[in-house]
Amino acid sequence: MKLSFFIAGMATALFCHSSLAASEPEQETVQTKQPNVLVLMFDDMRFDTFSYRGGPVPTPNIDALANDGTRFDNAMTTTGLCSPSRAALFTGRWGHKTGLDDNVGLYHSRVDELNEDEGGVIRRAADTGYHVGYVGKWHLGPQGPALRGADFMWGKEHSQARHSRPYVPYEKQAKMAQYNRGERDENGEKHEYYQTLPGTYETSHTAENVHMGQKMLREAAKIDEPFFGVISFEQPHPPYRVPEPYASMFDPNIVELPGNHAVKRQFKPMAQDEDWWPWHDVGHMTDMDWRKSRTFYYGAIAMIDHAVGDIIKTAKEVGMYDDLTIIVLGDQGSMLGEHDLYDKGPYAYDELMRMPLIIRAPNIEPRIVNKQVSMLDIAPTISEMMSLEPDGDVDGRSLVNLMEQGDIADSGRVDQALYAYEWYNGGWFGIRALRTPEMKFVWNPGDNRDELYDLKNDPIEVNNLIKDKKYTKQLRHMVQLMEDELVRIKDPSVEKFRYQVAGYRSKEGKSQAYNVD
Repeated sequence: MKLSFFIAGMATALFCHSSLAASEPEQETVQTKQPNVLVLMFDDMRFDTFSYRGGPVPTPNIDALANDGTRFDNAMTTTGLCSPSRAALFTGRWGHKTGLDDNVGLYHSRVDELNEDEGGVIRRAADTGYHVGYVGKWHLGPQGPALRGADFMWGKEHSQARHSRPYVPYEKQAKMAQYNRGERDENGEKHEYYQTLPGTYETSHTAENVHMGQKMLREAAKIDEPFFGVISFEQPHPPYRVPEPYASMFDPNIVELPGNHAVKRQFKPMAQDEDWWPWHDVGHMTDMDWRKSRTFYYGAIAMIDHAVGDIIKTAKEVGMYDDLTIIVLGDQGSMLGEHDLYDKGPYAYDELMRMPLIIRAPNIEPRIVNKQVSMLDIAPTISEMMSLEPDGDVDGRSLVNLMEQGDIADSGRVDQALYAYEWYNGGWFGIRALRTPEMKFVWNPGDNRDELYDLKNDPIEVNNLIKDKKYTKQLRHMVQLMEDELVRIKDPSVEKFRYQVAGYRSKEGKSQAYNVD
């Protein structure tokens, strides 16, 4: 029996629909063999702060999943921007194929939803007979999971009108003017960067997400259908706002800062100097402001770990945990002052490009995978696990072999990751970045300055080596790897790429077609 729920919290509307269909005994037998899968997704969550990675934040619940599952320690997002990375997650396709290569519903955005034809794993799971639930942030257009056949939904986006007006940050301009005049918010804080919220964890929006996720799990446990669910949190997206005890859990006076913290950018693309949102103006930030922003972020990670523990506890209570595949990931990272940058923007630094990824699957031995994998790989992985029907061209590749055999598996997988930043809220950049364990090459077609980083000797990406003749061989190799990948994914920018990088392949190291500044 199938019962479909739509639940929207706070001031959102409520509707429900149901369909009753008798299930044949043979069908029930087949369905019980299909795995239950739960995705725990976090917003702008970096890869480097968890205790299982040697980071500064104790995260015992996330650590437990990491210790019991497959750790992908070099997982890369496709785009350091919420909507395109989420579209890649659910479809396994690049934005030039889905049409979603920019944020939706925000100031200057060109698009306001992922095309309905892009059903992704949600529609495919629903069509396969899964009971599908979605709790929290979607950011691919209002009502998206409902349009794709989800049964249980909660969150303000899930009842908003489609094609509505975008969010425009008028009030933030005034706030930045206050900060630049030396003014502060309550408690001497800068609430566009860090804030101590009133109340406790239990009164937070994070806990509200947890409670609705728990409700989703309890409902799913009662239904004789396989389950696919997503609990998507808005934490730890900036500004970093947490209640006590998380707000004061870490001492800003002693917090360790990375070597690229607040360094002045030299020989970098001009786009990195622009304020794409009002809060990107960080000239008013003091050393203590940066330190507090970082410690409040750490507090948000600790609060997230609490949330994960609550969800795991419920999964155990309702009898789902032992047979439940759990995927933990962030949609991308975030800048905490590295390179004097905050939040995200049109660049490809590791702090933004890398993401955490853990897949805890029953009957698969725990291991650490060091090969680079992509956000694009998650949809084909879920598809293989859940035996979903294909829905067309997919750019990612299943991670199941790597989960079962580790780095020795999938010998044809080149240890590299491609990243793109096509648009940022209506501004075009066309950035492509190709990363190997040793090097990173960033093509900036809207600028006359590309980037090359030696990740072994300069992991914090301070020194742009694009003009260093000692790296000519490495540059040519990276250019060829990028071209090969652009061809593989049928990227429409490949012709422009060949023309603009011709100078890197010539013996003289330059070309009239493209002069590197």
